[in-house]
Amino acid sequence: MQVAILTISDRAARGQREDVSGPALRERIQAQGWEVTAQAIVPDEIPAIQETLVHWADVRDYDLILTTGGTGFAPRDVTPEATLAVVERPAPGLAEAMRAASLNITPHAMLSRAAAGIRGRTLIINLPGSPKAAVENLQVVLPVLPHAVQLLREDPQAEAGHTKR
Repeated sequence: MQVAILTISDRAARGQREDVSGPALRERIQAQGWEVTAQAIVPDEIPAIQETLVHWADVRDYDLILTTGGTGFAPRDVTPEATLAVVERPAPGLAEAMRAASLNITPHAMLSRAAAGIRGRTLIINLPGSPKAAVENLQVVLPVLPHAVQLLREDPQAEAGHTKR
């Protein structure tokens, strides 16, 4: 699976703060045996986020794009809006599952506005900006990601686990 990680942070984009969430996600993805084929940092600006997501989905054709940051209530937190503007089909169950699992850890999970969706054959998932929360949320959806990508890629093996009742 080819994975791209996009950190969305004004301070990290300006070099005023080290990006710790992107590397934490990279480590977890590589532990899964998947390849991180791209990693970048952009500011909390809708055009910059959209441009990267569109390029990675349409030109690079990555299987999965994970974003980290910009999913909260702060005025500059615009990652969900940028994501939803470029996806063709929403995947709300992924964000709902992450929020539900996170509620077992913190009531602040209710403040997450993270979104997920599909552009072409690429799955895009927003994760929180905190490295701990980003990895915890990724853990929630990890079990379904291989199957999701199989379905998006129309892999004949995608239906192998499905049986008629």
